[in-house]
Amino acid sequence: MHLPIPRRAAATALLALAAAAPPTTHAQACPPELPVQGAPPPLPVFPADNWWNTDIRSAPVDPDSARYIAFIDNGGTRRLHPDFGGEVRPGSVKVYGFPYAIVGGSQPLQTVRFLYADESDGVDHDTGKSYPFYPLPDEAITQPHWVEGGAPAEVDQRRRNDRHLLVIDCANRHLYELYNVWFNTAKGQWRAGSGAFFDLTRNDRRPEGWTSADAAGLAIFPGLVRHDEAWNDAVPEITHAFRVTVRATNGHVYPASHTAGSTPGALPMGARLRLKQTVNGQDPVNRTNDPHLRKIFRAMQRHGLIVADNGSDMYISGTFDVRWDNDVLNPGFALLSASDFEVVRLGWRPGVP
Repeated sequence: MHLPIPRRAAATALLALAAAAPPTTHAQACPPELPVQGAPPPLPVFPADNWWNTDIRSAPVDPDSARYIAFIDNGGTRRLHPDFGGEVRPGSVKVYGFPYAIVGGSQPLQTVRFLYADESDGVDHDTGKSYPFYPLPDEAITQPHWVEGGAPAEVDQRRRNDRHLLVIDCANRHLYELYNVWFNTAKGQWRAGSGAFFDLTRNDRRPEGWTSADAAGLAIFPGLVRHDEAWNDAVPEITHAFRVTVRATNGHVYPASHTAGSTPGALPMGARLRLKQTVNGQDPVNRTNDPHLRKIFRAMQRHGLIVADNGSDMYISGTFDVRWDNDVLNPGFALLSASDFEVVRLGWRPGVP
């Protein structure tokens, strides 16, 4: 859920990949048929030294870590929850998690009209007019499961769903993410709240103060739990952080670029949480015997969670994939609680004092 705060004269408000192939050290070939929903993404996703891929095990703990964790616990015990899965019911339009599309380099570019055009890509910021920029597949207009929530883009659900649309150009290794998408059939026009472009080969950060398709101004896809990593035994470890939401935030710190809350005592956007190595003398990873869940938990120790949006406390984002088994995920994630985590020093980055 995007909770904007005022910026300039207007309020600022405010997408995720899964597949079936193991990561490689070089760019992965495009799928044989394009566009396609849910096919293997091009890899790697951002350079190894990107903030999503950084090993944070040696990062210092923030002096206020215990206070931030207590805020999340909110007088109780806040357990983790997997905010992803497959279809709500077998064959249903509604889905859990983030769908994503993969397109080729020749996919026609579409113009998107934005509510928050001053912080969106694909806009002439001198005139405020949008231009053809986003390689959006026509299938997303009329077919289910291409847009977050599941309904086709021609169905206007912007008031009750974030409606992210994530698109990867596998030929050029570009990522496009849109928030609050709707295709106006009567006018033949794409509309969205905001939109952002990311070159998957670079570490470019959004301009300071800018949003993206996510409240923190970060890319969504690289922070998703993906089935092709977690349940693929050919992938020994997951090498990136996960996207997490909390009920309220207060400002932002690196690597985030955008503020969407000012609640005293809350974590800022961009804050990192790290699963502790030991809790009461035991490694919390070993609370489960499932090797796939252990792999996910180890990634939380090595790369952590990055606060990216306002929502439910300790909800971990992942891809829409019909192979997920929530009868395994839900009780598995519930083995961990907020008190099993610590907050890394706010704004930390390797080599910067």
